[in-house]
Amino acid sequence: MNIVLTGFMGTGKSQIGKRLAKELRMSYLDTDELIEKREKDSISAIFKKRGEEYFRRLETKIVEEVALLDNYVISTGGGVVLREANIRVLKKNALIICLLASLEVILKRTKEDEKRPLLGVNNQKKRIEELLAFRKPYYEKADFSVDTSVLGNEEVVEEIVKFLGKEEAFRRTKLAQNDNR
Repeated sequence: MNIVLTGFMGTGKSQIGKRLAKELRMSYLDTDELIEKREKDSISAIFKKRGEEYFRRLETKIVEEVALLDNYVISTGGGVVLREANIRVLKKNALIICLLASLEVILKRTKEDEKRPLLGVNNQKKRIEELLAFRKPYYEKADFSVDTSVLGNEEVVEEIVKFLGKEEAFRRTKLAQNDNR
């Protein structure tokens, strides 16, 4: 079983993913890092040179590969949820956890980061608002969500671990009920 972190850019997926993996004694990987390694180029350069559609195809290929792994915490790019097939394949062997943050916090966390190809516009705040509104229904499909706006990384990890404990208890109860039928 894997734990997959989704959510908008700047919500802390990479930092929290690493801490969560350590806490749960699981391996960690980041789909964006895998893409950069394979392409020998940065995400922003891939977007510039080949376009978003090319990047999304690469992302889907990586998702299909990492979905076959076990005992991993996997941080995904913020747009991985846009393809239903990505979520469907990940859910076969993972719980999907969405990290959220307020518009203001995302803007503050991403403001100086030039590696964000979708934010290379004059009005970043407006662009973030548009992307958040568009992606909201996709993010809502997660098994669990945590707002990272005011929580520290350790607190976010604690919230996820609590959820996982409840989820495990629920699964054991369901298995026991099915065995008794």
